[in-house]
Amino acid sequence: MRKEAKLLLERSIDSLVLSIERFNCPWDRGRQEVTLLLLDRAFELLLKAAIRHRGGRIRERGEKETFGHDKCVRVCRSDKKVQCLSNEQALTIQIINSLRDAAQHYMLDVSEQQLYVYAQSGVTLFGDLVTSVFGLALTAFFPDRVLPVSSSPPQNLHAVVEAEFADIKRLVAPGARKHIDARAKVRSLAVVEASLNGVRSQPGEGELNRILADIRDGKGWQDLFPGVASLELGREDSGISVAIRITKKEGEPVHLVPEGTPGATIVSVKRVNELDFYSLGLQELAAKTSLSQPRALALIKYLEIQEKDDCFKALSVGGVSFKRYSAKALNAMKEALKVVDMEKVWSLHKPSGRVKR
Repeated sequence: MRKEAKLLLERSIDSLVLSIERFNCPWDRGRQEVTLLLLDRAFELLLKAAIRHRGGRIRERGEKETFGHDKCVRVCRSDKKVQCLSNEQALTIQIINSLRDAAQHYMLDVSEQQLYVYAQSGVTLFGDLVTSVFGLALTAFFPDRVLPVSSSPPQNLHAVVEAEFADIKRLVAPGARKHIDARAKVRSLAVVEASLNGVRSQPGEGELNRILADIRDGKGWQDLFPGVASLELGREDSGISVAIRITKKEGEPVHLVPEGTPGATIVSVKRVNELDFYSLGLQELAAKTSLSQPRALALIKYLEIQEKDDCFKALSVGGVSFKRYSAKALNAMKEALKVVDMEKVWSLHKPSGRVKR
């Protein structure tokens, strides 16, 4: 194993163990947030270890920073050289990352059974990847007893959501005056639903208030969260070890619909002609935004456009790699130019070193 990959793997396992320890701690202060933060970090480092172990890069040439979380998932899912994730495995990691993002930047109230589902499915997936990529067993690094423990482990994901939804309905009932608590609880379901729809941003207060209004009006959770309704748990029990995997229901119909269609659940769609979708190069972006190519690239880095699946992709044609951008990337740049200070963007992201003449 490459030395860098070995060190990254060790650090990822450290974070996993600390996440499990926090889940099993006997008090609740900061427990949910720290569990999700450490579990998310464990996966990012594990994916970087997998990429390096299989001979891939974890930073672009000339860049100081390594790939972000989304880029690591994209590489491990679609780069043939290092591919190690299925769509459902990537979905599990994205759900954990989205919940971590909500917990880190604002307030999130995840029910105990929901937290158990995400923690145990995370440990299961982590073990699967350690075995498939490195040929190692997770028990080689810590004993079987180091696992998330729950006094009431869920048997059915829908039962967990039903209980959570009933609690939210109680909080928004007339006279309850618990709207802040209700928003914190419904945010976790909205975050998972958004991840299933390929949306990486957090739900806003207005969106959460609309969901709560629909709950007060009597709408069911399957109507409000159809993506969550399409998930189920696969369980394997073997002594003290419990394996939980989040999967899509078999037989769920899949339809291609226009982007933005309400209720559409998208995990991954392979486009037949990706050159049509990622139709713009850096030169075209620069021309359409009235920027020089170096300044256009600085704005791309500032907006982290290359971290977003629907904005950027490196395509190979005849053995030559091309960096291509979608119309969504162009729109993001145009909107940003209305509010950002390009001089500040340039000072942060201009090329380093002397320019060769």
